[in-house]
Amino acid sequence: MKRREFLVSVGRTVGLSVGADFMGFRPTVRLSDRPSLLIPMDDAQTDHLKAYGVVYRIVQAGLPAEWLLNYRGGSFLVADGDAIRRDAALAGVRVEPVGGPDVTAIRGDIEATNADSVPLEKAPKVAVYVPPNAPPWDDAVTMALQYAGIPFQRVWDFEVLAGSLRSYDWLHLHHEDFTGQYSKFFLIYAGAPWLAEMVRFNTDAARQLRYRSVPDLKKAVARAIREYVRNGGFLFAMCTATETIDLALAAEHADIAASFADGTPIDPDADARLDWSRTLAFTGAHIEPNPQIPSFSDIDGHQVNAGPRRQPLGAFTLFNFSAKIDPVPTMLIQNHRQVIPDFYGLTTSFMRNRLKPSVTVLGEEEGAPWVKYTHGDLGKGTWTFFGGHDPEDPQHQIGDLPTDLSLHTHSPGYRLILNNVLFPAAKKRELKT
Repeated sequence: MKRREFLVSVGRTVGLSVGADFMGFRPTVRLSDRPSLLIPMDDAQTDHLKAYGVVYRIVQAGLPAEWLLNYRGGSFLVADGDAIRRDAALAGVRVEPVGGPDVTAIRGDIEATNADSVPLEKAPKVAVYVPPNAPPWDDAVTMALQYAGIPFQRVWDFEVLAGSLRSYDWLHLHHEDFTGQYSKFFLIYAGAPWLAEMVRFNTDAARQLRYRSVPDLKKAVARAIREYVRNGGFLFAMCTATETIDLALAAEHADIAASFADGTPIDPDADARLDWSRTLAFTGAHIEPNPQIPSFSDIDGHQVNAGPRRQPLGAFTLFNFSAKIDPVPTMLIQNHRQVIPDFYGLTTSFMRNRLKPSVTVLGEEEGAPWVKYTHGDLGKGTWTFFGGHDPEDPQHQIGDLPTDLSLHTHSPGYRLILNNVLFPAAKKRELKT
């Protein structure tokens, strides 16, 4: 929807005032206590996932919107107007008109409880790291973005190494193996045409970009992504990309790719040569030394394809953060469900004893030695790692049909993904020098 339509439609009803500062975020215009729209995110919502798209378009149009953390499942208070109501109706998203007294009552409830109001000021420009030749599996984040109607651009190694990431606020890592071992698919899918094409495509890229091997190329890409975060980027990764980007960063001076990948042997002293000061989330992990075991390291707790090491699925619980004290992790866990069924991926979970002390755990399986959902800072930016492949398909396999999100409009797992997409809209305040 065009920005002009929104402005014409709501200009007469939106009252603006300056909001208070909160925990490192810059204040922006906020809705006054006038007629507005509440987009509920509790069980009253008819389509939780598309609600994020409606809010994104409101923020993109430069109109006031607030994220009501810990209030009715993380609801949104937005400007009222015919265009906004029409957009929500077309998306099948429930909105509730609220007058001045209603807004005042909402603010009173927020003040008196473990809740807070976060102004959203800038719609993030979104990129998804994914090979141009589509792999034979789907990606939960790409599907969530498409379903919600949030625009994004695809980038890959050529764009990353050319410095194009500086044009984007938020980056998702598709299920890439940054160790350059093609997720060890040779052990299961040897001879598959799509795997041969994947090898050819990556090998050609390494040659064009003047790297001696695919593992060396992926190390360089991982370093560029780390610098993107350090310079203020928001990074979100799932499944294999979480574990392998840190392995690639740690392996600056070691070869950790198995020989079947493209002739690069595993360094027998790899563990001793890994530098964990370079990584985002993990430390002290041990590389899987057996090239015949489809596991990368001991970071992943579930070891889904490692034979008898495989662990059964349970459920993970989101932490209950204080919105007023910890607004960042609070934004990332907004949901209408606190306990969520787990789901596998090549990297499903993260062992607690492999996390750096600075990592914030957002979701864990109670009593388990692993966690599911983590977050941290690097320089001016942040990263968030979410284990598993598809929140609505616990054992998704290569070649399976993509999940139809119209059948999962209330998915709490997909909501966590979309929380991350909207998170950069609450932009951090510039530090004074």
